[in-house]
Amino acid sequence: LTSSNFLLLARSQMWFIDSTSRLLPIGGEGPVQTEVSALAPHGCRRRRLKVEYDNTGAAAVKTEPWEPPHWKDQLACIHKMRSRRDAPVDQMGAEKCFDTKAPAHVRRFQVLVSLMLSSQTRDQVTAAAMQKLRAHGCTAGNILATDDHTLGTLIYPVGFWRNKVKFLKKTSAILQEQFGGDIPSDVEGLVRLPGVGPKMAHLAMDIAWNQVSGIGVDTHVHRISNRLGWVRKPTKTPEDTRRALEEWLPWDLWSQINWLLVGFGQQMCLPVGPLCSMCLNQHSCPSAHKSSPAKKPHRPTPPSRIKTEPENEAAAEHKGAEKDPGYRPASLPQQIKEEDET
Repeated sequence: LTSSNFLLLARSQMWFIDSTSRLLPIGGEGPVQTEVSALAPHGCRRRRLKVEYDNTGAAAVKTEPWEPPHWKDQLACIHKMRSRRDAPVDQMGAEKCFDTKAPAHVRRFQVLVSLMLSSQTRDQVTAAAMQKLRAHGCTAGNILATDDHTLGTLIYPVGFWRNKVKFLKKTSAILQEQFGGDIPSDVEGLVRLPGVGPKMAHLAMDIAWNQVSGIGVDTHVHRISNRLGWVRKPTKTPEDTRRALEEWLPWDLWSQINWLLVGFGQQMCLPVGPLCSMCLNQHSCPSAHKSSPAKKPHRPTPPSRIKTEPENEAAAEHKGAEKDPGYRPASLPQQIKEEDET
């Protein structure tokens, strides 16, 4: 194949080879996209890379930076309203639930445990459960040595406590075997643990390892970010909100935004009936003085169709505990014992 024939063939395919052996488009309009996959040595497949080639002189695609209007003023107002730091998260959050006199790896383990228990649970309930666990001995080895019945009575009535007993046991086994009772030092390792999601992982990195890996977004941060318009478009999940916030919020604010908005959501920007008339942001917040969406009437479930899975029972018991902090079903120990036997 002569060079002239090769060039003719390449032109017929609308491509040519330049001096650096790169494949470039000839003519055509706009960028040309292709995907390249390769095999690493010893036959290991590499990850697929998306490569984009632009025509000479083609206009570069620019993404305009975005940030919500008034966000700096709104953040300053939230700081003022949170200056007393007297919300439940300030007194009983994960930063307050570990034994400060314990060895470093035990402190980190206790931070992770408190975050695992905090899901769908009020800070007051989580703090009480952690106090009982610390008195019992909150280490990976001790959790493994504790039977499910005892562990369940220690963490009850945290939300979905039956599932969390299983998660604690499985996670403790992994940590004891692979990390010597410590916790992973990266987000990837943390989210692989049973019962640990992105929010917990980022908060654990911040509190336990003093490293900012991302924004911890819970239901309060998710709700308030959407109410204030701090997301380019409304988000449906906390994880969507995390990604949206990290696109524009300066990195040096990532660590503080969780405790700031969580406490603000606990005291002022409530899920139902937010105290807009007392909020310093009422004149700039696009959601101020708007009534919360009404809940649809609940149709009672016929007794024959009521589910009795452990998770549903745990949710019902958690609701009972929220109405009465002293709530405790008399049959709890027997329930756990029956589960252990099955």
